[in-house]
Amino acid sequence: MKKQKTMVLLLLLLMITPCLRAQKKELSQARSYIKSGKDFDKAEKLMTDLLKKDSANKTNKKIYLTWFQAVTEQYKAANEKLYLKQKYDTTAFFNLTRRLYAIAETLDTLDAQPDGKGRVKLRYREDHARQLNLLRPNLYFGGTYHLRKENYQTAFDFFETYIDAAEKPLFKGYDYNKTDKRLPEVAYWASYAGYKMQDAPKTLKYFDMAVKDTSKASYAMQYACEAYCWQQNEQAYLAMLKRGFAAYPDFPYFFPRLVDYYNAREHPDSALYYADAALKSNPNSELFLLAKSVALLNLERYDECIQVSERLIAQNDSLAEPYFNIATAKLNEVLAIDRLNQPRAHRQQMRKLYMEARPYMEAYRKLAPDEKRKWAPALYRIYLNLNMGKQFEEIDKIMRKL
Repeated sequence: MKKQKTMVLLLLLLMITPCLRAQKKELSQARSYIKSGKDFDKAEKLMTDLLKKDSANKTNKKIYLTWFQAVTEQYKAANEKLYLKQKYDTTAFFNLTRRLYAIAETLDTLDAQPDGKGRVKLRYREDHARQLNLLRPNLYFGGTYHLRKENYQTAFDFFETYIDAAEKPLFKGYDYNKTDKRLPEVAYWASYAGYKMQDAPKTLKYFDMAVKDTSKASYAMQYACEAYCWQQNEQAYLAMLKRGFAAYPDFPYFFPRLVDYYNAREHPDSALYYADAALKSNPNSELFLLAKSVALLNLERYDECIQVSERLIAQNDSLAEPYFNIATAKLNEVLAIDRLNQPRAHRQQMRKLYMEARPYMEAYRKLAPDEKRKWAPALYRIYLNLNMGKQFEEIDKIMRKL
């Protein structure tokens, strides 16, 4: 039995020894490249190849340290070229910074592992954190560079590295969450990149931080609304619309969608509530007044609808919808009277309402000629009940083509 165990150990040693020799040789060669002041990319490749060859190498701190040094030297050489205004690949330059962060964070994780006696001795954290802290702006500029190029996934990756560094043990001493005032802006751009990719999780990942950038918070909320739509999360979508409207009632995104949401679900009372709330911030807004006019029409509060619509026309007589709302309110009043089943008793009143509705619906037709499905049926009723034969015949022909 002892002989069998000895044989197994010998076989294992025979297998491990060539691997260790190859590893040692490649590490030595990489260090030679680095010391020579050139071929830093070759040194990096030797290390990445070692990591690919054997999963056991993934816990070897020497490999990561040599890799880090190789990339550091590449960065220094690239930075010098940029400083001297020599031609250099900007994308490659920014990528070097991201690689340094990835390598250092992995090495720091290995370095933080306790030894056989449970002790942790951090040999590299302080120096690497200090070095990478100086390079931190490159992550931001790398992200914005890729945004301009519309490389949204790569841009997001840069912003993600920048933000996540605040939670990494490697940078614990810098307390970025308290000291880095740029974090909300970077979070906003990360959300924007996610939004441009129509990627809901990425759009929402840093939302809580992004809204702290007060100059862009309204847009961050807009992107969040869109993300919830993509996820078909109606409850979250509505809550974000309300939040956005409460904070930014004049922002063009939230109010129209909030009112449309309630109108589509036949809740005109809620639509009116938000229209009135919006008018408190901007009493003369055509958008808010029009929303109130529609809500009042849907609530069958016709006199109030007409009053608001007349106010809108007085402000801007080229708006089409107020004319339609006034005419529709009057036609709906006719229908309400008709339901009383006393047409003769109210004939004059009904005719008067048709006559009053006519100029408004004709004005709507003139301002919105393509909206035939809205004005043609209404004018058909008006001309029929007012015995306007010539006008009726024209509308009848239009109706037959709809």
